[in-house]
Amino acid sequence: MEELYREQILEHYKRPHNFGRLDDPDLEFEDTNPFCGDEQHVTIRLDDDDRVAEVMFEGKGCAISTAATSMLTDELVGKSRDELILIPREFVLDLLGIDISATRMKCALLGLKVVKGAGLGKTAEWDE
Repeated sequence: MEELYREQILEHYKRPHNFGRLDDPDLEFEDTNPFCGDEQHVTIRLDDDDRVAEVMFEGKGCAISTAATSMLTDELVGKSRDELILIPREFVLDLLGIDISATRMKCALLGLKVVKGAGLGKTAEWDE
C-alpha cells in the first residue's frame, strides 16, 4: 500500500496540481524551510461567502514539500478562512500516506504553513 502512496507523491511532484499564481488574490503568503531551502508561495481567491474559490501555489522544493502542497490545495476549495487556519497537520500527513521522518516533517508541512499564513494574514505558527 505504501508503494501506491509513493507513486502518488511522485506524480504530484512531477505534475503538481494548482501550480502557478493567481492574479489579484484575496489572500497570499510565502515562506521557506531554511533547513533544506524549500520555498512555497500560495495565492487564494475567495468567493462572495469568503470561502476559497481558487487556490494556486508556486515554489521550489523537494518531492515531499511539492506533493504535500499539491495534495493540500486539491482539498481547499469551499473552505472558509477559519477552516484554513484550523487544518491539523495530521490532515496533510494522512494525504501523504507514508511515514515522514522528523527531518522531513517541515518539508511535509510547509504548504500547510503557508496556507495557514494566508488565512491568518500573518506568519503562521508551527503546531509541532
